[in-house]
Amino acid sequence: MSTTFSGTGDPPRHNWAGNVSYRARRFHRPTTLDELRRLVADGTRLRAVGSGHSFNTLGDTEGDLVTLTGLPSTFRFDRERGTATVAAGLRYGDVATRLHTHGYALPNLASLPHISVAGSIATGTHGSGTGNGNLATAVSGLTLVTADGDLLHVDRDTPDFAGMVVSLGALGVVTEVTLDVVETFEVRQYVHLDLPREALDEALGSAYSVSVFTDWRSPRLGQVWRKQLAADRPPPPDWLGTTAARTPQHPVPGMPPESCTVQFGTPGPWHERLPHFRLGFNPSNGEELQSELHLPRRAAADALHALDPIADRIAAVVQICEVRTIAADQLWLSPQYDRDTVALHFTWIADPAAVTPVVAEVEQRLAPFAPRPHWGKVFTVDPATLAAAYPRWHDFLALRARLDPGGVFDTPDLDRYLPR
Repeated sequence: MSTTFSGTGDPPRHNWAGNVSYRARRFHRPTTLDELRRLVADGTRLRAVGSGHSFNTLGDTEGDLVTLTGLPSTFRFDRERGTATVAAGLRYGDVATRLHTHGYALPNLASLPHISVAGSIATGTHGSGTGNGNLATAVSGLTLVTADGDLLHVDRDTPDFAGMVVSLGALGVVTEVTLDVVETFEVRQYVHLDLPREALDEALGSAYSVSVFTDWRSPRLGQVWRKQLAADRPPPPDWLGTTAARTPQHPVPGMPPESCTVQFGTPGPWHERLPHFRLGFNPSNGEELQSELHLPRRAAADALHALDPIADRIAAVVQICEVRTIAADQLWLSPQYDRDTVALHFTWIADPAAVTPVVAEVEQRLAPFAPRPHWGKVFTVDPATLAAAYPRWHDFLALRARLDPGGVFDTPDLDRYLPR
């Protein structure tokens, strides 16, 4: 295998969890936009890699792999339009810190601030909150290198823009992202323990951002992380029949809470409360696999009941399960397309042989709710079922054929799910 290094630093050879080793024949780290454009124009197959927080091989290629971390760290404001344009390879945590110092914020963040901007929006990654869309809904413009090496600038006035944001990296290499920003704000985070199942729906809608956690070993839901606007009234200690946590909590049982964001209602800036984990620490557990299914919001309680018959099988291989809500959007390949959504996220043990059959059984039992898997997680849904879950699926296929007719950005898994 030949290797090309452009600039300093070693492009990643495997994903963050270590369950995917990239098969690329060459690895690149360009330091200028022109260098990236030449790589794209000269390659028969090329893919960009972000922070590597995907757990599947949709982005894996046997061609060339390129990281954007060597490109200039673009960051510019348009105060009149209320936007910030940032380098696509930056981490959300770094973008958020800089936005806050200028008095701005994003409407929401994911649980991990370590993830890259381009990779997150391409896969429909999200935070939580019944009124909050996924991270891609804040995108108002993109700059990408297309299959012939040209630069393409698009925004919400561009035809088919709604198909270009959550694009799985199939349309080009995104180099800059323009994000809608709002005034910075403060958040208080409270953690409550042992939520009764019957209170799930009320809990999910009770604050700006809410996450409910269960290990499937108890009839009650183990933790509720409520992230409320600082001016809102604090919840009582016995809120919805729970008990207020008296010590700092980590979502994964047994993990040290030092890596988690501040709790107990201490007010703090949005970017230090909305994520579960702090930027300077290892996120989550690390030794894990992840899967996530997105269902209609109204199905939250029924979905948990549908999984009760296999609770023991889930509990045997799960570290924690998180329940969150996300608002509907109109982005073609977004798991939240045209429906308010509840997401069931599973952090599994790092044992694919033990986990994969349980993932398949979870998918089967939730099939009546028309689930859409997270694009960056482990799933076993067959291509025909996946295509049927997205009303604009064939529109995206046509858009892909137009922007990348030669399949420069194709991968084996994309070819399986998005056949030409």
